[in-house]
Amino acid sequence: MREYPVRPIVGVGAVVLDGDRVLLVKRAHEPLKGEWSLPGGAVELGETLETAIAREVREETGLDVDVGPMVDVLDRLRYDPDGRVKYHYVLIDFLCRPASGVLCCASDAEAAEWAALGDLARYALADAAISVIQKAVDRQSGAWTPREVHWQAE
Repeated sequence: MREYPVRPIVGVGAVVLDGDRVLLVKRAHEPLKGEWSLPGGAVELGETLETAIAREVREETGLDVDVGPMVDVLDRLRYDPDGRVKYHYVLIDFLCRPASGVLCCASDAEAAEWAALGDLARYALADAAISVIQKAVDRQSGAWTPREVHWQAE
C-alpha cells in the first residue's frame, strides 16, 4: 500500500545524463502527478536496485540505460491536510547513461523529454531533484563503470 504506508517504501531514481541534457518525466500517477521529476519508482520484491532503475526508466521513457554509481539517498515525504504521512519513500538515486532505445512517453509517464541543464527552471523541479542532478553532473566528470544489471525472468 503506497498511500498511508506502515513503513517507508524503497524507491530508486535515475539521473540519466547525455552531454548537457538530463532525462525528465512528467508523472502520470501520485505522488507528484503532473509534476516533472527524474525517472524512477518503487523497488519490487526480489529486485536489485540496478534492475529496478533499468525497469523504471524503460517503463517511463522507452530507453535502456547503463546504471552507474549512487549519487544520493533521500527521503520523500508527503503529508495530508491532517498532518498524517500520506507517502514516505526512501529514494536511492544513481547516475545513468542512455544505452539504447528511442525516447517516448511510455506507460508510467504523462510525458518524457531531454531537458537542457541550463533550462531546468522551466520544469519547476523540486529542490531535491535539482540538488541530485547537480551532484550527478559533478560525479559524471570522474570515471565510472556501469553496474551489472541482473535481469530476472518474469
